Order: sequence, then structure tokens, then C-alpha cells
Amino acid sequence: MQHITGRRLTTLLGAPDPGRPAYLWLADGIHGLVADGRLLHGTRLPSERELVDAVGASRTTVTRAYAVLGERGYAVARRGSGTVVQLPGGPVAGGGEPLPGWEQDEGGGDVIDLRRAAQAAPPGLREALEAATARLPAYVGGAGYFPLGVPELRESIAARYAERGVPTDASQIFVTSGALSALVTVFRAVIGRGDRVVIESPTYAHSVGALRHTGARLVPVPIGPVEIDREARDQALAAGAGAMLALPDFHNPTGLSLDDDDRARLACVWQRHGVVGIVDETLTEVWLDEAPDVLPMAAHSRGCVSVGSASKTFWGGLRIGWIRAPRELVGAIAAARATLDLGAPVLEQLITAELMRTSATLHPDARAGLIESRAALLQLRNALPQWEVRVPSGGLSLWWRMPKPRATRLAAIARQHGVLLDPGSTQAVQGSGLEHYVRTPFALADAARAAVPALVRSWEQIAQEDAGSRGGGRSR
Repeated sequence: MQHITGRRLTTLLGAPDPGRPAYLWLADGIHGLVADGRLLHGTRLPSERELVDAVGASRTTVTRAYAVLGERGYAVARRGSGTVVQLPGGPVAGGGEPLPGWEQDEGGGDVIDLRRAAQAAPPGLREALEAATARLPAYVGGAGYFPLGVPELRESIAARYAERGVPTDASQIFVTSGALSALVTVFRAVIGRGDRVVIESPTYAHSVGALRHTGARLVPVPIGPVEIDREARDQALAAGAGAMLALPDFHNPTGLSLDDDDRARLACVWQRHGVVGIVDETLTEVWLDEAPDVLPMAAHSRGCVSVGSASKTFWGGLRIGWIRAPRELVGAIAAARATLDLGAPVLEQLITAELMRTSATLHPDARAGLIESRAALLQLRNALPQWEVRVPSGGLSLWWRMPKPRATRLAAIARQHGVLLDPGSTQAVQGSGLEHYVRTPFALADAARAAVPALVRSWEQIAQEDAGSRGGGRSR
């Protein structure tokens, strides 16, 4: 069971509100942390005595605050464990994505899909296709199976790692049919049924689903709008985790990135506790404002496994991903790779190799388009100033915090206004909570511009519903 110290909880709560009863400020603050996903289901709260010392409140204040949390269904007192955070109704099994009917409904007509962070094909794709087609005859004389990837693409990927500061040989590279296939391969190679796997929450929902299929026990650690809870993460790793899935570059959905000091610290924790780091680098090359001055996690952690993809840097239609493995795991990953398929399509690999030869990062025109699209979607700040967002320097989406926990309702209303939207719960490892949050991809500028007025109208409808509900309460 995870626990949070009184010192850490006090930091998260911030300064007391002198205009409110102390017990209510404390109860509402903890309630808000649970709703935001900063305190996760099953976390043991500090003992009353510890919190009294940390907050500087009376024992009566803390006792009463815990009682209010219990009445609301957000905490429960357990014999031998103290007071434990809970989500009313418990966490939802299966990761919470897709919502019923959401993923299956492809919309059509003028529907704007803000559920997928994927951009259109970049300039130069046709030229890369022509060059790859010209290279194809060199491969058609054989059977066409390249389970580990065609040599020239493996060499290009290895060269890119070396360019970024991680010496890599092509024998350490495995090409897969997309990043999710790469993650599944790694999971099969290094995670056994019942193993504890630390994972950030919120995170990419399909990774959660893939991890659950391994039979692993997922240990979520909260990552907020501005930072990961390092204390909770380090505590979870020290408790006997076998692996950790991390997104150090433009984290999906928060947009956060780790600097070199953070990466070195995380690598030390992995090494100290014998944890295999699994690093999702899908968005690493999708920087917008300036190239990050950081080394890859593999430069800090020799034993970590890195996963990359052409989908976000180039085009999702290529369906090409890859794994960079430490030498000691090459055999295990090769064996796991053979259980999935017999290799990615040769032509798509050759196209990707051609694109990487031109530039391994975003095309300048694609980068300019994403910056324009991000700016278009940020117009929501003017129309809805009560919505908060940290502007990421890369990635493909914005993670908005709304003043009211109405994410699921907003998604339902937005659909009526022609926008398909994922509420925050779809990004939560436990499948519920995060009702203050929505993720809005900005991959396509036209879609971003069109979505803004529809989202404003949707939020105004929620405000009208809330006002009507309050009015009805007074009339009774």
C-alpha cells in the first residue's frame, strides 16, 4: 500500500484558507487532490498525529476532516492501516478507455475528432515513397520476412541514437509495427504475471491496456499538471517493483519533460532497486519551441529499454515503431518479438528509412503547422479564462484543468456540438477520477480552430445546467 507523508501532503495542500473552517479546508483540499488524481485510490493518509504536526492544526481539526472525507466516500478507516483514500465506487477495471460508444463512433460529416493526437503526412512523403519503391527490387528476391527489421532502417535508427548521445549498434534495434507493438514486445520480454509495474497516472491509455494483459500488478504514481510526485514514485519503486513505464519527453497527456538531473535521479533509483526502465520516446522528436538540451534516458540508465515511433514524427499510416534494447536483453526481446508477427512491411520500413535520412525529427513545415495549431487551441484561454493549462514546449496535446469536475459531462455535450472529446478519466490508470481534466490534441490546425467555439458553447451549457440545479435547490 502506498502512503503519503504529512510533509508531502502539506506541500500539496498549499497555504490554509483563513476564511474557512480549518477542518473544511483540510477535507476539501484532500478531496480535491483525490479528484485531480494527485492522491490515488488505496493511498494511506498520514496518521492524525503526524498530520497535526505537519499542518500545525489541532487533533480535533484533523479528526473532523477525516470524518468529512469518510462521509463523502473519499476515505475509509481500516484497522491496522489508518485512513485510506478511496474513490467512491472504486477504480474502474480495464483502464477506462474507450468509453462505451466513443471509440466506435467515427463521427462523419463535420464532426471534429479531438480524441487522437495524430498529424497529417509531412511534406516529402511522396518523394520518400518513390525512393523507397526504387530500393524495393533489392529485397524482392528473398522471402520478404525481416522479423528484426530491414538492415538499413535499423542502422538509421541506431545512428540517430548515437547522434543524440547514446552509442548504439544496429543489433540493439528491433523494428515493429508501431510503438504499441514495440511496448507489447518489451512487456512480454521483461514482465511476468503478478510483477509490480510502476506507471505514471495519467498516461497513454493503450499502454495501460497492454500492461493489464500481461497480468502485471499496476502501481500508479500521480503526475500533476506541473510535476510528477517524486516521493510517491520513489516509494513505489522501493517497494519491490520489477519495471517502470516512463514518458520523459512531452509526457502524454500533461506535456511535462524531465531535465537531465531528473533523468539521472530516476536512473539511480532504477539501478538501486533493480528496476527495468521502459521508456516511451514516441514524442521525443516532436519538439516545437526549441530542441531540448537533454540526453535520452538510455544515456543515464544503461539497462533501460527505449521505444520509439515514426507515427508522431512522420505519419501514423506508416505503422513503424522500434525498440532500442540493452545488450543483455537483446535475446529476450528477440524471442518475444517472434511471438507477435514476422516483421513490419518492408516498403513502409524503406519509406521510414528515407524520411530519416532527410531528417530524423519533424519537418520544419510540420513543426510550424503544429505551433500554429497549438496557438489556435490556446484561444480557449481567452474565451474560458477559468480553464487552466500549462503550455508544453512539444508534443501534440494540451491538458486542461477546468474549475469544475465536469469532464465526462463536457464530453457528452461536446459530442452534441460536433466535437469528439476524451474526458480525463480515459487517461487515468485506475479508470476513474481526473474529472477536472480534458485532453485536447492540436495536431490539425483547422480542427483546433473549429473546436474552440464548440467547446465554449459546451462549457456554457454546463454552466447553465449548474445554475439551474442551484436555482432548483433554492426553490425547494
